[in-house]
Amino acid sequence: MRRKLVVGNWKMNGGRVANAELLAGLVEAGPFDADVAVCAPFPYLGEVALSLQGQRLGWGAQDCSKHESGAFTGEVSASMLAEFGCRYVIVGHSERRALHAESDQLVADKAKAALAHKLTPIVCVGETLAEREAGQTDAVVKRQLSAVIHTLAHCISQVVVAYEPVWAIGTGRTASPEQAQAVHALLRAQLHAATQKSDEMSLLYGGSVKADNAASLFAQADIDGGLIGGASLKAADFAAICKAAA
Repeated sequence: MRRKLVVGNWKMNGGRVANAELLAGLVEAGPFDADVAVCAPFPYLGEVALSLQGQRLGWGAQDCSKHESGAFTGEVSASMLAEFGCRYVIVGHSERRALHAESDQLVADKAKAALAHKLTPIVCVGETLAEREAGQTDAVVKRQLSAVIHTLAHCISQVVVAYEPVWAIGTGRTASPEQAQAVHALLRAQLHAATQKSDEMSLLYGGSVKADNAASLFAQADIDGGLIGGASLKAADFAAICKAAA
């Protein structure tokens, strides 16, 4: 049976005092009957690592470069993250795809770089509202995931996939459990064609997940937890979601 995973994506939020209070609140609320991690902005990763040392909470980054090193000002490599204990790294978040014009292939290359340094990539896929209304959801998410499968080959079983419908991120709108499950089942079937370990892979849902809808989403057969945005910035709210995953 797959163990549930809940990951908080702080995005470009936080501060040293607020982060310390948030992490202390999570530690106090735990332990949880699910794997839990937080993905913080780059400047805070060192402090997050120290704060969570010895705790049953993981941590990760929100992006990494596809390059190992070199003249790439502002970029952070997977090897740098791995050097001091990073476990997860988000790649292909819709905000990166939209605001930084990240292609499907670039996302796949970032996932490959992460795996090369034993990080677990959380690969995000999802459609816009216009794409959903045009009936293109299946084609869009399959195209996005296909690039990663093609690039990683047999290593695809080592990634986590997060379905985040763009129209539900930060909007207060949430895919119904049935809508989310339908896409997760599609993604699992696509992964099954690529690896015999597809049933062991974690597929997360993200998009306005809250304490009051988390349990119904996580109860779906192919939803193994969540990638949580705004609700991960408040210890009580995030802890409630983590407990719902149990």
